[in-house]
Amino acid sequence: MRQAFFRVLARLNRWLLPSYSKKQLDLSKASRWQMAIIGWRYYVTLRALDQGVGTYPK
Repeated sequence: MRQAFFRVLARLNRWLLPSYSKKQLDLSKASRWQMAIIGWRYYVTLRALDQGVGTYPK
């Protein structure tokens, strides 16, 4: 159930949040908000995949 929740959340992120990789954003010049969005998308993506690989506790 947890993985399904994160999969839905990942789809919402894809629709609602901007994709900085498509805009070719330079991470060294990203603002704090942009870095927070990148971190959030990474966090949700890891949990949506949930392949048992990573450093987060289950």
